[in-house]
Amino acid sequence: MEQIYKQTFLIDASRTDAFGRATPACLLYFAQEAAGAHCALLGADHTVLDKQNLFWAIIRNRMEITRLPVLGETITVETWPMPTTRSSYPRATAGYDKDGNLLFRSVSLWVLMDIKTRTMVLPGKSGVTVDGVLRGCETAAPGSISPKELENTVFRNVSSAELDRNRHMNNTYYLDWTCELLSGDFRREHPVREFTICYLNEAREGDNVQLNFLLSDGPCLQVEGRRNGANPQEKQERIFTAQLYF
Repeated sequence: MEQIYKQTFLIDASRTDAFGRATPACLLYFAQEAAGAHCALLGADHTVLDKQNLFWAIIRNRMEITRLPVLGETITVETWPMPTTRSSYPRATAGYDKDGNLLFRSVSLWVLMDIKTRTMVLPGKSGVTVDGVLRGCETAAPGSISPKELENTVFRNVSSAELDRNRHMNNTYYLDWTCELLSGDFRREHPVREFTICYLNEAREGDNVQLNFLLSDGPCLQVEGRRNGANPQEKQERIFTAQLYF
C-alpha cells in the first residue's frame, strides 16, 4: 500500500468565508478527511478499531498556510504517516493548487483512545502498527502553548451539530470558534498564516465553554477554552488552547 495518499477537494460555498476564501477550518477538515480515507486503505479506520474498542483522536495540530484557496478552486491534498513515537502517530499533510503550488502544510499528532475509559492507549500496547515515512518537506511538529494572561472572555455552548462519530466536538469547530472571536473587518485584512491547536479534553454536547482570548502584536491571537462545571463550586477544566498568527 502506498504510504502517500492523494485526494482532491472542491472549494465550494459551504467552505468559504464572506470574502470567498476557504476557511482555516476547511483546510483542517480536508486534512482529516484525507487522513481518514488513508487509514481505511491501511486497515486502521474506525470500522477496524471499533472491534478493538479503540478510536482515533487528534491531540495537536499545527498548520502553515501559504495561501487560502478561493471559491471554485480544486485542490489536491497529500497525506502520509510519519514514524510512530512512543505516545502518538504523527501525520503530515500538504495541499496544492492546480499548478502544483503549495497552499498549506501541516503536522497533526494522532493517538488511540479506549472507547469505554476515554483514556489514551500507547502505540506499543495498542496492537496497531502504522509504517511511517519522512519526505523532508514536513513542517515542524506542533508543540505545547505557553500559558498567558488572557483578558477577554466569551461563552459558547457545544451543539449536537458540532459532534462527530466519537460523540465529542469535532476538531474543526474549535478553529471556527477561535476565528469567530475576531471581527469580519480584521479577518478580511489579516488572513490566517499559521495556527496551532492543542486538544486537552473532550468537549461534549451541552458543555458551556468559557473562551479566554487576547489579540496581541504580530498579530497573534491566543485562546484558551475552559469547561464550566454544573455549579460555581466545581473547578473549571481546560478543553483546548490555540494560537493563530496572521
